[in-house]
Amino acid sequence: MSKKIVQTAGRDALGEFAPEFAHYNDDVLFGENWNNTDIDIKTRCIITVVSLMSQGICDSSLKHHLLNAKNNGVTKKEIVAAITHTAFYAGWPKGWAVFNLAKEVWAD
Repeated sequence: MSKKIVQTAGRDALGEFAPEFAHYNDDVLFGENWNNTDIDIKTRCIITVVSLMSQGICDSSLKHHLLNAKNNGVTKKEIVAAITHTAFYAGWPKGWAVFNLAKEVWAD
């Protein structure tokens, strides 16, 4: 069994302003969904990266999920293949944008 994922970003950033949203973020999205063992964490990380990429979300949240993917065992070769494959379906410019972030994350 892998380490349980615990998230507090919702409460940290929005706990007083939007407590219900913070609850859904921390307890449901990350607490329940990310801890579901039907999909392994590495696959879940890749799915999240390509989902954000396909929507054109290339901000700090994507960089966070790229770091999370790397920290959960996704290799440079795997992320390059996933981004390239997704670029054919989601759009070539989105691929370029994500590669700029991925290069920073896998710089070592």
